[in-house]
Amino acid sequence: MTRMMSDQAEGLRRLLAQSRTRMLAIASMGRGQGATTVTMNLAAALAQQGRQVMLLDEHGHGDGTAAACWGLAPAGALADVALRRTTLQDAAARSACGVQVLPAVPRTVALSADPRSLWQGDVILVDAALDAEGRLSGLAQRADELVLVMRPHAAAITATYAGVKRLHYAHALRQLRFVVNGVDEPRAAQQVTDNLAQAGSRYLAVSLQPAGSVRAEPHMRDAQRLARTVVEAYPASPAAADFRRIADEMGHWPWRPGASLVAPPPAPASPCQARDATIATAC
Repeated sequence: MTRMMSDQAEGLRRLLAQSRTRMLAIASMGRGQGATTVTMNLAAALAQQGRQVMLLDEHGHGDGTAAACWGLAPAGALADVALRRTTLQDAAARSACGVQVLPAVPRTVALSADPRSLWQGDVILVDAALDAEGRLSGLAQRADELVLVMRPHAAAITATYAGVKRLHYAHALRQLRFVVNGVDEPRAAQQVTDNLAQAGSRYLAVSLQPAGSVRAEPHMRDAQRLARTVVEAYPASPAAADFRRIADEMGHWPWRPGASLVAPPPAPASPCQARDATIATAC
């Protein structure tokens, strides 16, 4: 199938879907991998493409969050919107590049609602926070895709593989994508992605799909000082080009409308079904 035919099929699936909003969760195994930076830059790149983008931040408030890095002060959180205390337009803060940012502290009863029912834009990116046991929140489990961010170092690769194992056994995940961040040598990054994909397929029966790599950016701290992403502040930089390329490719990832990252548990059997099952077992 050519790329044009694939894009047409993808467009048809979106037309038939109940929601046109695509939702992706982005996470990392531990601090220092750059998951928030990657999430913000991809959000900025998507916004530059003319997409309506919402960034839900499971890390809440404080230093290092997307809102703090952009110098924003959201008036509310996703729970406030879900409980109808306020509207999403009033709760979210909008960055200079057009991305709407809303805190979404995980594991809150109010977050059982699908955010796609509260906002009908193009893309929702969840800056996901794993719990102490390395599991996804209920919000992140609703995503269409999970993207893991990792550095091209031995310790980060080992931690990522261990985290994939935990996610696989906790949620029965069959497919994940990953981004290699802060790459000095593209060929080395390719070796990392190949090895990780082979290990996931061979030992876990999990499809680990490379989502791309981002070259190391010497002006990353300068962009942060300006309260902007590299994509906004230094659009001609190699890292900005990498983020734009990944954002473009995201639009071509296969999409399963209505399908969540984690399948819901089976519904409890009705009394009649339970009786029939008992009879069948007895026979």
